[in-house]
Amino acid sequence: MKLTFLGTGTSFGIPVVGCRCRVCTSSDTRNRRGRHGLLIETTEGRLLVDTPPELRLQLLQAGTERLDAVYVTHPHADHLHGMDDLRIFSLRSRRPLPVYVPAEYATEVRDRFAYIWDAESRDQPGMAVPDLDLRTFEDRTPVAVAGLGLLPIACPHGYYRSYGFRAGDAALVVDAKGIPEDARDRLQGLEVLILGALWRGDPHPAHLNVEEALDLAAQLGAKRTYLTHLTHRLDHADLERELPQGVFPAYDGLVVEC
Repeated sequence: MKLTFLGTGTSFGIPVVGCRCRVCTSSDTRNRRGRHGLLIETTEGRLLVDTPPELRLQLLQAGTERLDAVYVTHPHADHLHGMDDLRIFSLRSRRPLPVYVPAEYATEVRDRFAYIWDAESRDQPGMAVPDLDLRTFEDRTPVAVAGLGLLPIACPHGYYRSYGFRAGDAALVVDAKGIPEDARDRLQGLEVLILGALWRGDPHPAHLNVEEALDLAAQLGAKRTYLTHLTHRLDHADLERELPQGVFPAYDGLVVEC
């Protein structure tokens, strides 16, 4: 399984518009972070996780020419509002692209992108509208997506829930304040764990900070843990030096195998 980190930043992205802090003005390209996106590739297919606003640029950078399915963790703008960029894949393949969303958010996604599922929009001459097959999944009910067996896990995210998942020996939990106690046994024996980690100190009501993410990583015991969804309060090189063995800061374009 090949995992490509398309975007490793928070909703503001980095550099933050108008910010002159050390990270936003850094010459280290690992400090340039788009909004969250992850590409999973196996011999069976290619799965995109989330559709951030920079999606087109991220997919170009990764050299992605084909997708077999999309998994949406939750409908916040930084994870969803690049959905129109999916149209090239359905146009090229001439068939609907499956997009898996949590059942509790299906209506919200349809309403926010109503033109995608509006027959009149698709029938207008010259219109290039994504042809998406919206499918739903439930918490802790296994689902087959792009040849992968996924186990969705709903995690608290403020007033929302964000759906991480396990896929084989890898798991993703992003935009979450934690993992339910009764789901942690499903995340044992991992080769790779990807966790959101906003910043150091200052607890956030809807996100893990670095300290909380490290504590959770230690409990789950994955061989390798990658921190993502990082703010401009975290310099890549500084964080890399400070993290314990087996834990790494992710960066846009990072590729890992498991």
